Amino acid sequence: MTFSLARSGHDATNLLHSLIYFVPETEQELTGVGLRAGRMCYFAGRAAPMGAVSGGVVAATFYNFNPSLVARCVPAAWELASPDVVVGARFAAADAALTRLLGPDVIGSADMIELAAILREAVGACSPEGRPLYAGHADLAWPDAPHLVMWHAASLLREHRGDGHLWALASAGLSGIEALVTHCATGKGFTPELARATRGWSQDQWDSAVSGLAPRGLLDSQGELTPAGRELRAQIEDQTDLLAAPPWQYLGEQRTEEVVRIGKAMTRAVLKAGAFPRTATASRDDAAASTARA
Repeated sequence: MTFSLARSGHDATNLLHSLIYFVPETEQELTGVGLRAGRMCYFAGRAAPMGAVSGGVVAATFYNFNPSLVARCVPAAWELASPDVVVGARFAAADAALTRLLGPDVIGSADMIELAAILREAVGACSPEGRPLYAGHADLAWPDAPHLVMWHAASLLREHRGDGHLWALASAGLSGIEALVTHCATGKGFTPELARATRGWSQDQWDSAVSGLAPRGLLDSQGELTPAGRELRAQIEDQTDLLAAPPWQYLGEQRTEEVVRIGKAMTRAVLKAGAFPRTATASRDDAAASTARA
């Protein structure tokens, strides 16, 4: 199996997980159990499977957020709602959102049952070693409904890949903000303005990171990636694909292609139903990038 097919499996299912960060059901459910609206819902909702961890743990596992931004939300979130309660609310949000976006016919379809079964089997080939965010989610009990099995499995595969991506970034010698700066410079995700706004970095902090990357030969005087910078980013993506490959290698080409077929169709459906905002500051591409951890 080629790593491009493994990436296709990820691309076909990632937005089915990532919609949880954009649908209104998430904030409704999480504020309903006591969390404050906004970033607290994101940080606590995603980190809750690891337990009542500190802000430092969240910043480390989410990688490219300003730790001071995280510290405004965690650990205060756990005083408002326990991690177990937050996990339950997040599953309730996924249930409501997928039901609204896909409708009862797709929710109960043979394709949904098949996709859930294949993805759950793929998760069995994932290893938790060195992957703390994945491991926290992997310790959760599996839901019963096929569409929630599908969503949980897609979430696990996404976090497994994300944790591996952090290995690649750390091996490349990039800090959280440096990873974000170089990711923006590829032109394939965030704009710098959106990255700073959503990740909590100031203009001075951003400029300092840019200044530090230039002497390393990764950025030119205009803040664009140099050939060496482009090569480094390509190496990071290749290593990420390599580290994320085991579940897709386990499935093999035929079943991975079936995941791609069904996953793409369901992704088109949730996009058509408006799962992601289409504004100047939050687009479909931003949705994909928002969980990439740069």
